[in-house]
Amino acid sequence: WPIKIEKPMINALKSIPFCTVPLKNYAMATSGNYRQFFFKNGKRYGHTIDPRSGFPARNEMLSVTVLAPSAAEADAYATAFMVLGLKESVEIISKNPFLKAFIIYEKDEKSVFWASPNLSFELVKE
Repeated sequence: WPIKIEKPMINALKSIPFCTVPLKNYAMATSGNYRQFFFKNGKRYGHTIDPRSGFPARNEMLSVTVLAPSAAEADAYATAFMVLGLKESVEIISKNPFLKAFIIYEKDEKSVFWASPNLSFELVKE
């Protein structure tokens, strides 16, 4: 099955595809902080809570899609990666060959991505 991952956009009325990921013999989950959020003192806070602090996670992550052997694993990893941030997430993914991941994050106020080497994907042309 080809699954489209949407481009993270704040307050978007419709979704815009970012890439397509083939899904075969894996479960998939996506977690993101671009739909459920709030502003306080001019800063945007996502809905993902960092259990280490009890406050919303603050990092460059916008969206994480994880492919894993089960949906429970994919969902748990996707949520954890939203808390951990890019560097720690890439380290964990790189050490676990059964995981495949596509991460969209902010860099210099632009959306950029990282994909695990074992993930086949196709960017959507706009």
